[in-house]
Amino acid sequence: MKKIILFSIGCVAILAGCAAEPKVTKADMANPASQYCVQQGGKVVMNKEPSGVVGYCHLPNGNVVEEWSLYKVANPSE
Repeated sequence: MKKIILFSIGCVAILAGCAAEPKVTKADMANPASQYCVQQGGKVVMNKEPSGVVGYCHLPNGNVVEEWSLYKVANPSE
């Protein structure tokens, strides 16, 4: 009986070591609109609004633009 239990524990330990790596989810990926803002020399500021959290890009020239609006102007096909 003791051998069966030890054998079972050994099998479980071996199989646990073969577990697949976790997949990267979209939540782990960078926001392309935020990346674009920073590439333009801007700073992203997140504001909580009634509709949810909205990111604004504060550009070096003083303009403040919603980050996705800025991104879509530069990338109309996406």
